Amino acid sequence: MRVLKVTVLAALLVMAASVAFAGPTYDRVMSTKVLKAGMSNQGIPGGFIDENNNWVGFDVDMATEIAKRLGVTLEKVVVNNNTRVSFLQTDPPQVDMVLANMTHKRVRDKKIDFSITYFFDGQKFLAKKGVVKNSKDLTNMKVGSMQGTTSIVNATEYLKKMGNPNPKVIGYDGEIAMFEALRSGRVQAISTDSTILLGYGAKEPGKYELVGEFISDEPYGVGLPQDDSAMRDAVNFAIQDMWRDGTYMTIYNKWFGADTAYPFPMTEKIELWP
Repeated sequence: MRVLKVTVLAALLVMAASVAFAGPTYDRVMSTKVLKAGMSNQGIPGGFIDENNNWVGFDVDMATEIAKRLGVTLEKVVVNNNTRVSFLQTDPPQVDMVLANMTHKRVRDKKIDFSITYFFDGQKFLAKKGVVKNSKDLTNMKVGSMQGTTSIVNATEYLKKMGNPNPKVIGYDGEIAMFEALRSGRVQAISTDSTILLGYGAKEPGKYELVGEFISDEPYGVGLPQDDSAMRDAVNFAIQDMWRDGTYMTIYNKWFGADTAYPFPMTEKIELWP
């Protein structure tokens, strides 16, 4: 009987340690003083590797500032369109937050939580200069987009509404593969969030142009593990405080200001709570 009690007690202690380790994200981050942020390394200008082999971008700077305001060290983790949600769903999560051009969608909110909107984008098309005269020209072209994104769905539905019942929209594994398809002529246009298109178009200035109208609104949220209000509040408050003290616009203008390679005027305001 004594052996059984000892065994049961040991098992309970192991379970208790396991539960403590897999506790709420916020508590774990505050305990370890490490904040793991999932970000793209191909999403110019959100998160990418520059010519000096440094991981840079708007999302990288935002994640760095959030970690600073939480008083913890930032650990960068590469995610892509296929892993940015799943990395938040493991127990414990493989990342504590995700900043990776991720639109806050209701279908995604069933799986993970989101912060308030921290970036306002919209979807467009990119083509070689002069190829597309008007939006109707897109209907009979091969169009590239990215697998595992809402962009490929939006592009397909848009081209159907424009008159093509069976549009040719090809999904590629990531931004680099999608842009290479355009460069090589395998597709005549590509479609995703406009700032990503600006980023890749800027690699060869004057050769590409954004065409057509915005076909969707793309409000980006910081992806967070499900049901951890303390972590969600911490990120929300950090973003709001960055807006109030001007840090947000300093970061924004660094990447999207009029004199940058990716000019994209700010037209919205961050949601502020009193």
